[in-house]
Amino acid sequence: MRLLTLLLVLFLCTCVRAQEISRVEPPDWWVGFEQTELQLLVYGKDIGHLRAEINHPGVTLLRTVCPPNANYLFLYLNVAADASPGTFPIVFRDQDREVLRHSYTLQARRDGAAGVQGFNNSDVLYLITPDRFANGDPENDAVASLIEMPKRNFPGGRHGGDIAGMQQRLDYLTDLGITAIWINPVLENDMDQYSYHGYSTTDFYRVDPRFGSNAAYRDFCAAAGAKDVKVIMDMILNHSGSNHWFVVDPPSEDWVNYGGKYVNTNHRRTTVQDVHASEFDRRAFSDGWFVRTMPDLNQRNRLLADYLIQNSIWWIEYAGLAGIRMDTYPYPDKDFMAEWTCAVLREYPNFSIVGEEWSTQPAIVSYWQAGKDNHDGYTSCLPSLMDFPLQDALKLALTEKETWSTGWIKLYETLALDFLYADHDALVVFPDNHDMDRIYTQLGEDPALFRLAMAYTLTTRGTPQLYYGTEILMENSAAPGDHGIIRTDFPGGWAGDKVNGFTGAGLSAEQRAAKDYLRSLLRWRKSAKVIHDGKLMQFAPNNGSYVYFRYTDDEKVMVVLNKGTEGLSLDLSIYEEILPAGATLRDVLTGKEYSTESKTLPLQVNTAYILRVE
Repeated sequence: MRLLTLLLVLFLCTCVRAQEISRVEPPDWWVGFEQTELQLLVYGKDIGHLRAEINHPGVTLLRTVCPPNANYLFLYLNVAADASPGTFPIVFRDQDREVLRHSYTLQARRDGAAGVQGFNNSDVLYLITPDRFANGDPENDAVASLIEMPKRNFPGGRHGGDIAGMQQRLDYLTDLGITAIWINPVLENDMDQYSYHGYSTTDFYRVDPRFGSNAAYRDFCAAAGAKDVKVIMDMILNHSGSNHWFVVDPPSEDWVNYGGKYVNTNHRRTTVQDVHASEFDRRAFSDGWFVRTMPDLNQRNRLLADYLIQNSIWWIEYAGLAGIRMDTYPYPDKDFMAEWTCAVLREYPNFSIVGEEWSTQPAIVSYWQAGKDNHDGYTSCLPSLMDFPLQDALKLALTEKETWSTGWIKLYETLALDFLYADHDALVVFPDNHDMDRIYTQLGEDPALFRLAMAYTLTTRGTPQLYYGTEILMENSAAPGDHGIIRTDFPGGWAGDKVNGFTGAGLSAEQRAAKDYLRSLLRWRKSAKVIHDGKLMQFAPNNGSYVYFRYTDDEKVMVVLNKGTEGLSLDLSIYEEILPAGATLRDVLTGKEYSTESKTLPLQVNTAYILRVE
């Protein structure tokens, strides 16, 4: 009998040891959100039959959801407004016997956390691919627990740039005139190859150790904030990496679209708005996978939807973010995206969210913006979108020959479609980004056209975004379209670099001139309220020049972009409705004055003029 009892005890102990909690996500939470319901994803071997108990002031266990996979439990808690911050146990019982417990922490929110201010038109965003900007900590280049090792000589490999490198260059960015940083994804990408870009997430709550740590990312955001620089986090709700633990062992068959089987998206973004579209094409777009290694998540699954919404809120609160750039905004379930955006802004009313809808048609882009009266009744909360139509028009305007239907007219007519947007001033304008050829390459490496592009980007309506290295004419002409080359290392970010874009050592004369021009323009723009808040009036292109005004009740700036022949004189009588008689025009960068008495303005070819009207 004693032997039988001993064997029974050993059996029970073995069962208890076999059950363990591997993850609870979110790992902690805060008291004081508008949404008081909190989902906890609990993951562990064979825990699905366990019963959870919580005893903490202000916290109530509302319900437990047991998905088909017995390795999961989803606990829904109510965290009352008067709940006590602190750590408490979550007890798990097998019938009446306690078999596991997990300590969970509720924190008090920072003062003013809900009132965080996003970016606006006074800001300039600087886009950084962290693996390629600066290597501040070579010790984290290789992490033994992760698959891919560093290989700097391979354009598609990991090169070692990290959070420490970005933090060490904050003074460089502020000196340049940058006020906000959009960073390509920093979360763990434990993939076999091409993991540097960050768009194959394998842990939604962990910064990739090759970039640093969660604490390092939070410290970076705080250090940037101390210099009045906002941080925008790049997020992906459409897909994860194929090595993500909840893709390898999903809670249910419908966690990933097409039952976890690879079916590529058709990329037909117009199917969302097309009144004639087939359901087959619509589903192929929204449910299809980007690539085999990026499983398409099913946001129609309520458990997953709650998980993703909470993850975004957790990062905003944890890191003190000012904004989110949402990757592939139209690809997930569109009703979920409206729910997600509204949920985030309910907690942070002044927060910024900009969505990526890579279409050159304003009618397609505008569909997703908050306030748009759509033909199908779709209602969005999304404040801002990337202005891909204007980017495409800028490239064409600067590279096409000037005719009735080509050249500057592409910009003029694209801007004339601003009536399609609920708020065109909220759009983010840009000359290039991490997914396309660099603007200097797009413009045939012409420094004069480059200056015209920068002048337009920084004086038109909206919030401008520049890509790292634009200021020193980084290009990819040797390999157009190659993302590894487009995302080349910023020179000077690695020990031993012969050229240093940060200090200027080794830059060519053209690179130094471009950097000086852009720095001067950025510094002027930083205090140019007429650009931040002013209206825009444009005039039809004429003789190779394009003219528009930014104006308020108190101030006017005239922008003249000229591609015309040398020695062209601009007829100022065209602009009499906004240009006062006898006004003086002062160049904001050089201080040079131009009189309007002669009713003409002499122009040099391929030159931008930004003129304060006095």
